[in-house]
Amino acid sequence: MSVPPETLPVQDILPDLLAALRAGPNAVLVAPPGAGKTTAVPPALIGEGWCSGQIWLLSPRRVAARAAAERMAQMLGEKAGETIGYRTRMDSKVGAKTRVVVMTEAIFVNAIAADPDLPGVSAVLFDEAHERHLDSDLGLALALQTQDVLRADLRILVMSATIDGARFARLMGPDTPVLESAGKAWPLEHRWLGSDPARRPDERMVSAVLTAWRETDGDILAFLPGVGEIERVREILAERLRDTPVLPLHGQCEPAAQREAIRRDAQGRRRIVLATAIAETSLTLDGVSVVVDSGLSRHAEFDVAAGTSHLVTRQSSRAASDQRAGRAARQQAGIAYRLWEEAAHQGRPAYDPPEITTANLAPLVLTLARIGENDPAALRWLDEPPAASISGARERLRGMGVLDAGNCVTPFGEALAKLPMDPVHGAIVLHGARAGEALPAAKLALLLQERALGGRGDDLHQRLIRWDGQSGGKAEQARRLAAGWAKRAEGVIAADPDAPNGHPGIHLAMAMTGHVARRRDSTGEHWISVGGRGFILDPASPLARSEWLAIGDAQGQARGARITAAWPLEAADVERALGDLAETRHLLRWNAGEQRVEARQERRLGAITLSTGPDPDPDGAAIVDMLVDRLLADPAKHLPPALLARARHAGIDALSPDALAHNADIWLRPLLTGRRDLKLAKGALTEGLLNLLDWDDRQRLDRLAPREFISAAGTHHAIDYESDGAPQVDVRVQALFGMDRHPVIGPKGQETPLLLHLTSPAGRPIQATRDLPGFWRGSWADVAKEMKGRYPKHRWPERPWEEAASLKTKNAFARGSGKGLERS
Repeated sequence: MSVPPETLPVQDILPDLLAALRAGPNAVLVAPPGAGKTTAVPPALIGEGWCSGQIWLLSPRRVAARAAAERMAQMLGEKAGETIGYRTRMDSKVGAKTRVVVMTEAIFVNAIAADPDLPGVSAVLFDEAHERHLDSDLGLALALQTQDVLRADLRILVMSATIDGARFARLMGPDTPVLESAGKAWPLEHRWLGSDPARRPDERMVSAVLTAWRETDGDILAFLPGVGEIERVREILAERLRDTPVLPLHGQCEPAAQREAIRRDAQGRRRIVLATAIAETSLTLDGVSVVVDSGLSRHAEFDVAAGTSHLVTRQSSRAASDQRAGRAARQQAGIAYRLWEEAAHQGRPAYDPPEITTANLAPLVLTLARIGENDPAALRWLDEPPAASISGARERLRGMGVLDAGNCVTPFGEALAKLPMDPVHGAIVLHGARAGEALPAAKLALLLQERALGGRGDDLHQRLIRWDGQSGGKAEQARRLAAGWAKRAEGVIAADPDAPNGHPGIHLAMAMTGHVARRRDSTGEHWISVGGRGFILDPASPLARSEWLAIGDAQGQARGARITAAWPLEAADVERALGDLAETRHLLRWNAGEQRVEARQERRLGAITLSTGPDPDPDGAAIVDMLVDRLLADPAKHLPPALLARARHAGIDALSPDALAHNADIWLRPLLTGRRDLKLAKGALTEGLLNLLDWDDRQRLDRLAPREFISAAGTHHAIDYESDGAPQVDVRVQALFGMDRHPVIGPKGQETPLLLHLTSPAGRPIQATRDLPGFWRGSWADVAKEMKGRYPKHRWPERPWEEAASLKTKNAFARGSGKGLERS
């Protein structure tokens, strides 16, 4: 039974509200649940002198919009579509005499973006503004801009039960009044059932509903986070309470089922209604006096990195909990059961975060671009959209061809903007229309939005087949809606006989290029997308056998989001849809095992490699660049180390690492041209390095860092400039006989003593010294004594500095010199 308007509490405040809207264009109305603001205020405005056109009442949900319109029409003794009408995506009843139109916020945003002047509209009423939906915030910002620039006479009224009225008033203008209405003061009792983390939410809800059923009278409204939980609870309760209507209420229900859940049972039976947050506000469910609240809410949050929205279940806010509890006391005294502890209630967030801070902002960015507003800060917002989200949305829209490099709407974007849909879904329909397949594409776009169509499952192709075979009101309504989208798309974009076609999955792939994915393993569990993101699929899914997927929806974080809706593709489909986006890349890779450059050619679609093989025509200059980089990264491994060490000792900058890198084009690139490895002849490298030195540097090198030491015996010994203690030389001690000065290198005044590693006739170390005279006169006696025993055939004189240098044995030396044996 409807409530006569004169009995509604908001009636007491209506004279003040009417006076406020006569005096100024804006007002804020704060009225608690049950005050009657939704159904009493719009009809009261029709007779005002400023109201010559329609009044648009914006509702956050389709169910609430239709229910509000039907209740207002009933209160006037009419049917919806006469004085009071409604317009939702799936349904519309508006006639020539309609003065009040209840519509969803999304429809309003599309309407004001298409025609900001709002011809024929006298007032826009934002109902349940506290929910802070993205379309509500955007719609209010656009309405205020229209009022500022085009329509000073436009009335804007914000209404809610729990909003901060002063904050809205400041946004709407300094003289905006805030009016507050009393509510119907029915008693409301709270019963706290406590939490039990060990049990599933749906199991706890069954127990709580049965408790409420035993302890109370009146219809029961139970709040659960989602459709899955509702269906599980409904099945159990229907089995336990066989003669009791257990009715679901959520956005996927058909209109007839939604009406049944809202109204009292025709047979007078007690009912149980299982609802999502859809029933928190706007709706009055006749006969409900008991609420059972799970305390959970499910929200869509957009992952900027993944480019997908995922559902998050979290504790409902205190404001949402109060709205839910208030449903029990709308028409009589009520009882609210809560599945958490009273002590924990204050620890819940006060309000849910506004959608503008968590949602996909691509629709908002496109709407602003359509009206030529590229700077969101130019509009009035309660909370400004995050800059990172705006930037990410622009990037995605540019990738779809909706915006150009200057973030202006392209011709494709202009056509897309004329469709009353999300940019991605609209793009699917447009690509289909261009290929002459608008209707199948529109059906696919609707499947992505209406999860109940075509039954459950992640295979969109199979869901479309099932939907085509379904009968019933919702299936038929959806077909009409898809046909309308298709017709509209065909009217805004020309058909192209060369456009990719074949099936709707191709159009999904073109609209969501970054979400085309290829299987990564044999089970079909792991997938990699063109955009570089990893996705996960249940291996038991029929889709797991596909090689490619066009992913329409995925839930979860950026890494490993779970695929929940996709269309299977063949490789030929991907080539037909996205082949023009593939890039051929010429890659060079260093093969560490073979120490050579490998040249590969790859054809890639984003992060996915389509084909790979040897590059038949590699870039020779790039190969040389890689070889040069490899050699210079570790020059000691490839270049003549002795020469570099000599240059370092001599302080010749031309052969320093920095100089070698700087002059690589002169000395190194010619040596490496035409090669794939670093196996250069040492002589060629040495010659190339020496060619870097001018005459003065070469003289300096030979003077300060000679290559070898020539002993008194005439033997030649390479000087080591690389090791610790350099410069140093290994030499047989007999080759130094006759020397009473320590050998040095370098010119006078710059002498550097050699570190002498003295060896036995067998080349074994004896001693190292930088003081040869001191060695002769010091430890030589002990060394000679020991060496005589080991090498008796060789000379070990007491005064070696007085002996002739020779490596010969005693006998050979005696014969060669003509002298007798030296004294031992």
